[in-house]
Amino acid sequence: MEQRVCLDCGERLRGRADQKFCNDSCRNSYNNKRLSGSSNFIRKINRILKKNHAILEELNPEEKTTTFKSKLEKEGFNFNYFTNTYTTKTGRIYYFCYDQGYSELENNKFMLVKKEE
Repeated sequence: MEQRVCLDCGERLRGRADQKFCNDSCRNSYNNKRLSGSSNFIRKINRILKKNHAILEELNPEEKTTTFKSKLEKEGFNFNYFTNTYTTKTGRIYYFCYDQGYSELENNKFMLVKKEE
């Protein structure tokens, strides 16, 4: 019979046949190592997207409004990150962070909208 060992520390396992770790500390350590690296990049982008969404949601309680670029920047909005775009028949481009979107108007003004579900 093959000896089972903890995936994190290599200690011999005793108990259940499907056991992979000797304790919660090793399980957490193993998963933290596995999820680090390239996942940190993804988590960083997701934090930016969530922050952008929260800013748009806060500034757009009526689901359609206007605001100035300076207000978005003051709140910490990052214009480099969005989840998708939508181009209208007239050529206006809306950038969305999930269901909250924005489009640039003239004079540093922005139209904020909420996508209909």
